[in-house]
Amino acid sequence: MVLQSEVRELRQWSARSFSLFSTRPPALSFRPGHYLRLSLPGDEAESVPWRAYSIVSAPAEPWLEFFLTLIPDGALSPRLTALRPGDGLLLSLPPLGFFLADSLAEGEVLWLLATGSGIGPYISMLREGSLWQRFARVVLVCSVREAADLAYDEECRTLAARLPAFDYVPVVTREARPGVLSQRIPDLLTAGVLAQPALDARRDRVMVCGNPAFSAEMRTLLGNHGFTPCRGGQPGTMLFENYWKDRR
Repeated sequence: MVLQSEVRELRQWSARSFSLFSTRPPALSFRPGHYLRLSLPGDEAESVPWRAYSIVSAPAEPWLEFFLTLIPDGALSPRLTALRPGDGLLLSLPPLGFFLADSLAEGEVLWLLATGSGIGPYISMLREGSLWQRFARVVLVCSVREAADLAYDEECRTLAARLPAFDYVPVVTREARPGVLSQRIPDLLTAGVLAQPALDARRDRVMVCGNPAFSAEMRTLLGNHGFTPCRGGQPGTMLFENYWKDRR
């Protein structure tokens, strides 16, 4: 089913990072971690591609929010980041995806690891709040190239100050920032900087959302430490978002 939405706001965080807000069709329901395929209205002579984007807004919020990274030569992202209030946006329903926290086996500490716009589904989960019903502690680690790309930094810092069970760790790899880590997430984990003691599959659960190279490296790192994937409806100890290739 294809439904039409209307752009309400486009918020630019940096030269690459944008949050897109649109109206929410009454027929739409979703869970934190789901994504929608987006496109734009076009005439018969124009074929506008569809691309997948995680839903950033919480299920109870009356609008839709998406976090976009501009890919200059992409098929859709340059057009999405050029939208203005009142412009039309197409949504393909139903929401899709298996990047759902309750797919994981029971554990004590939930690690949410992201690069770039991979933070999107985690913001929806944090706003919805049911993570703390399953885990004693939640740790969000988001790695970006430059500090300006930490789009949800203030929101995450505010939440961390309010909730003792939530830790937020920003990482900026190409710009020196006081008090901010600068190594890549896999290197920080290997060096024992992020987790003391080291990640333990008996206690920790890990979700990974980011670029394909990061996901592949994390899959190997976690697998070497005894973490198992969620497969065939069976709970595991690590979970990966896999639609990243379809985001241009």
